[in-house]
Amino acid sequence: MDRITSALLTEFSQDNGIQSLSEDKRFERFSSYLAVSPHLVDSFDTAEIATGSGGDTGIDALAIVVNGALVTDQELVKELAETNGYLDVSFIFVQAERSSTFEGSKIGTFGYGVMDFFKETPTLPRNEQVEEAAAIMGAIYARSSKFTRGNPVCRLYYVTTGKWLGDANLLARRQTVLDDLESTRLFREVDFTPLDADAVQRLYNQSKNAIARDFTFANRTLIPEMPGVTEAYLGFLPAPEFLALLRDESGVLLKTIFYDNVRDWQDYNAVNSEIRQTLAAQAQRKRFALMNNGVTIIAKTLRATGNRFHIEDYQIVNGCQTSHVLYDQRATLDDSVIIPLRLIATQDDEIIASIVKATNRQTQVKEEQLLALNDVQKKLEAYFASFGEPRRLYYERRSRQYNTISGIEKTRIVTLTNLIRAYAAFVLNEPHRTTRNFKALLDKVGTLIFSPDHRPEAYYAAASALYRLESLFRNGSIDAKYKPARYHILMAARLLASPENPPRPNSNEMAKFADELTEKFWDQTVAERLFKDAVAVVDEKAEGNLHRDNIRTQPFTEAVTRRCRDRVQASNR
Repeated sequence: MDRITSALLTEFSQDNGIQSLSEDKRFERFSSYLAVSPHLVDSFDTAEIATGSGGDTGIDALAIVVNGALVTDQELVKELAETNGYLDVSFIFVQAERSSTFEGSKIGTFGYGVMDFFKETPTLPRNEQVEEAAAIMGAIYARSSKFTRGNPVCRLYYVTTGKWLGDANLLARRQTVLDDLESTRLFREVDFTPLDADAVQRLYNQSKNAIARDFTFANRTLIPEMPGVTEAYLGFLPAPEFLALLRDESGVLLKTIFYDNVRDWQDYNAVNSEIRQTLAAQAQRKRFALMNNGVTIIAKTLRATGNRFHIEDYQIVNGCQTSHVLYDQRATLDDSVIIPLRLIATQDDEIIASIVKATNRQTQVKEEQLLALNDVQKKLEAYFASFGEPRRLYYERRSRQYNTISGIEKTRIVTLTNLIRAYAAFVLNEPHRTTRNFKALLDKVGTLIFSPDHRPEAYYAAASALYRLESLFRNGSIDAKYKPARYHILMAARLLASPENPPRPNSNEMAKFADELTEKFWDQTVAERLFKDAVAVVDEKAEGNLHRDNIRTQPFTEAVTRRCRDRVQASNR
């Protein structure tokens, strides 16, 4: 391994707390992060997509991305299908070798393993991780009527520390894999991307830096100066120039640029279907700028030289649906399609939030869809930031907001989704809803979760306990087989630490209650004892069956709750 790649691997290992793993396993995690990260909006743990060793079918990492979310559980497939009304799926496979060469035999083995993964009757032995991924795959294809944007995409990445020179033999092996997968007719698109040392270094550096693009913006008007705004323009952008802002080097849609828009792609509903019809009609497409409200982009950095513009750290805050339709119809678009564009440069988060709220309210976005921008989220972010080491956790209310900041241990980043789940289990005693019927939890946002008058201490306590539990999984103190029950373990540990029901969430008593729990879970000895006792309770009540259908139910939650309280009462006698 060359010195540069080795140094990047060391940095990645430190940031993600995997220094204890062997170099080959760390390189697999590193490679999987580089391959999968561009396809996801939120931060993720590479342990969730590692296939382990033995029975991995020649695959080192396997990620299933549905509607922009990493899916590690069959239940989430059902939730996404019901919530979004469609399934837009990518299967991502990674094979990583520290070798300085690409090998034809490895390509063949990798391709065969991927082919076998999609067989109804596989021939290769599978370990637990691959079996679970295959079950998710089965759940997806069982809902093929939801493939309204087409069949899934299949992406393969073969990563080494060598140099890809386009050797004829390797190209032929690669093409054979592509042909085999395409012949299944399971996919609308199949890619096989070799990543060499240069690509690895480039992708890692890109992951650490804000997205930047250059484009020509000739038809524009400068908006008069206003407080807090560096520059702002109104104008029109030809479709090819606009599309360059939406995709990465390989042509994949950049999911992260839509996060602050707070609205997911809503598939071809009535409005989006009308946009598509406009683009399909030759006469109407030339009037697109008159028939569409356009797009608003906010950039942290903007530099203009004549008609050439350079923007960095930008997001589309209004026009998410329009952008998705344009991307989906990209093959048919040319300079005759003009997009109205509002381009704003500001570093002020308050101004950004006010613009997002205002522009999205004008397009009838529901109030709860502005969740990531409200005062509750900012209060939580500030509260988490008030703690120094070793209790510092980073609340990520905006997608990957800490990616460009060096020195932050990624395991200390708490995503909005994980905080909802942790709070539901730790405070509300509803761990069975954290994956199964997660939508029911989201319906509580603004009332039982993230209410404006809630004390932040309870959210920090829940996040602290989850951080400690995940640390115990990582270092092997708790067997990884218990991961499917992690939120029941989280609830059980809290009940063993403090069995009474939590006080009112807006009360001073709740702040005191949460602070006492925080102290216990930041004490390594106390926390480890609580979690090991919690595992024992879950194990006892599961009777050795940790399958989701057994444990992710309200009766199981109630059984664990009763057992925890019985144990506390017995110990107090």
